[in-house]
Amino acid sequence: MSAPASITTESGNLRAPSLRRRLATMLYESIILFGMVFIAGYLFSTLMQQRNGLTHHNWLMTWIGIVLAAYFVWFWCHGGQTLPMKTWRLKLVDSNGQPVKPLRAFVRYLLAWLWFLPPLELHPLLGLAVPQTLAVFAVWIALWAATVWLDPARQFLHDRLAGTRVIAVSK
Repeated sequence: MSAPASITTESGNLRAPSLRRRLATMLYESIILFGMVFIAGYLFSTLMQQRNGLTHHNWLMTWIGIVLAAYFVWFWCHGGQTLPMKTWRLKLVDSNGQPVKPLRAFVRYLLAWLWFLPPLELHPLLGLAVPQTLAVFAVWIALWAATVWLDPARQFLHDRLAGTRVIAVSK
């Protein structure tokens, strides 16, 4: 049996926010992440004395992944909210409404990459042109976002798999 879209526990009401609100939060988050990736990339390039974008590019991607993981895991485990989540009054909790533990937050971080990586991996695998890749990416994002309507608790697939919930926080 699956949980309803809104359940009540000792920690309060676990009402799922609208898809529109979650996507707006993601857009705001992307602006912050742009700055973080820029700074992390700058620090890496400076410390490694990188003169060419292809030099140590695998290390750079690993470094950026670590920086992003640290950002999300820290905020999700310390209050359950990043700045955009606070702004849009969203909070991450586990499936029982309790604060998220680091391992669960890290698993959610890894699973959240399913929003982006599968369609982008098709580009080199199938030799797609950039417009085709963008079209596949757009369709994939729309389908992934639509998974919220397939879940009785109105959670994205990566939240269901990670055992987490994004809830609306009242004022």
